[in-house]
Amino acid sequence: MGIFSRKNINQLLQESEKHELKRTLGAGNLVALGVGAIIGAGLFVRTASAAAEASGPAVTISFMVAALGCAFAGLCYAEFAAMIPIAGSAYAYSYVTMGELVAWIIGWALIMEYALGAATVSIAWSEYLNNLFNGAIPYEWCHSPFEALHRVTAQHLQAIISYQPSWAAMVKNGELILTEEQFSSLPSNLSSLVMVTNGIVNLPALLVLAIITLVLIRGTQESAIFNAIIVFVKVAIVLLFIGIGWQYINPINHTPYFIPENAIGHEGFFKHGIGGIFGGAAIVFFAFIGFDAVSTAAQEAKNPKRDMPIGILGSLVVCTILYILFGHVLTGVANWQEFKTAGKEASVAYAIQTYMKEYQWLATSVTVAILAGFSSVILVMLMGQSRVFFSMSNDGLMPKVLSDLHPKFKTPYKANLILFVFVGLFSAFVPGSVAGDLTSFGTLFAFVLVSAGVWIMRVKSPEIPRPFKTPLVPIVPILGVLVCTLMIIALDAETLKVAAIWMLVGLIVYFIYGKRNSKLNKAIKE
Repeated sequence: MGIFSRKNINQLLQESEKHELKRTLGAGNLVALGVGAIIGAGLFVRTASAAAEASGPAVTISFMVAALGCAFAGLCYAEFAAMIPIAGSAYAYSYVTMGELVAWIIGWALIMEYALGAATVSIAWSEYLNNLFNGAIPYEWCHSPFEALHRVTAQHLQAIISYQPSWAAMVKNGELILTEEQFSSLPSNLSSLVMVTNGIVNLPALLVLAIITLVLIRGTQESAIFNAIIVFVKVAIVLLFIGIGWQYINPINHTPYFIPENAIGHEGFFKHGIGGIFGGAAIVFFAFIGFDAVSTAAQEAKNPKRDMPIGILGSLVVCTILYILFGHVLTGVANWQEFKTAGKEASVAYAIQTYMKEYQWLATSVTVAILAGFSSVILVMLMGQSRVFFSMSNDGLMPKVLSDLHPKFKTPYKANLILFVFVGLFSAFVPGSVAGDLTSFGTLFAFVLVSAGVWIMRVKSPEIPRPFKTPLVPIVPILGVLVCTLMIIALDAETLKVAAIWMLVGLIVYFIYGKRNSKLNKAIKE
């Protein structure tokens, strides 16, 4: 059997009892964990990015498409989580249905999803913190070395505006901030007038990761309480923005609803029109990774057979409704083209400060709430990744140190510390846009395999009790595979190349370490 050996489901459940994590989470905790992970960078950062880069005001439809793919995958996750209530999520499910090699591949993809997800959000946290302090943190200490600030001061403003008059609308506080593309388009005599500041390291991102890591090591119940408080504040602020912002919607900003085919910088099928909806969906899909993170906590749920489907599907429904309303208001208050430059890093605060001037206090409140909200997203992502490491380590595919539990808190504290180093390096030295798109790939790939796994399991092991059943099998799993695959294809070519390299590295690691140390393969040989 070798690399295709599959775990027996009964054996899997028995093993989970030997490595018992503390069961402290109820259905409410799980829904809060899901909402805590879902509402964060995806809503406050990726909404503006998707609108500016691909879908325009139709970002609301992009959310619907992304949610549809999530709904299909979520139903499949719910069946697996109730049937196999152990830590590890899609990794554990794939081990039972498709064998060790596929399980390894999906486990490696989940590292991309959760670890890079945490990195992306910590970078966004840093951006919002700087916005709260009105840019008081020097650019070089809150950005990666691969990012640069292109600033035109008042002294040279007239020369640059004369070359490109349309940029006059972007002037703020007597200065002009150019994107990389705009800077590259300048002739050499004008580009020399632009002040360029290069990033060094993102220190605020490292700070928040360190704090959250310590909270996670302290305990799962403590982490859940911390998360629940943040979720309450975060959802309240989102509802406040939707309610107040609705009065400031300018219908002109929603016309045309789709980005026109001849729009500059939007060449390519997935950058405008109907195709832009799918391009936008691929970008905002990052926003939905929270509900599958719930399944990684199955081994810590009090009554997983009942609570896991509620946590997964409940958080997905709540957040999808909020996302659609939020996207509609944000692109109605400010024109989607503005998010290409001004306000892209802190789009919500920008929209309030520019178009809702009577509610300046709301901009500050939103920024504070977003910082807290991002913290809960990081918490759930790091928690999910440490539980995937925990499962892979128990199977021998990863070093034993990743499954060592704290003698007092009963948490995989060494995995949390190692994860902090890995995620910290990424968030400190890699731009957030790169990490975000790679996270979307890891998420979508996991969804494809989980959807396929439910169908395979129904055919191969129909006798296993299923407390929750995915409806309309095989239609729902097939649709989950198709929709998520389409969104993978819609990701940009560079992201797909980097993802392919990451997966290739994973295969090398498996054949050098994982296959040799696999407990399942050792048991079969004996």
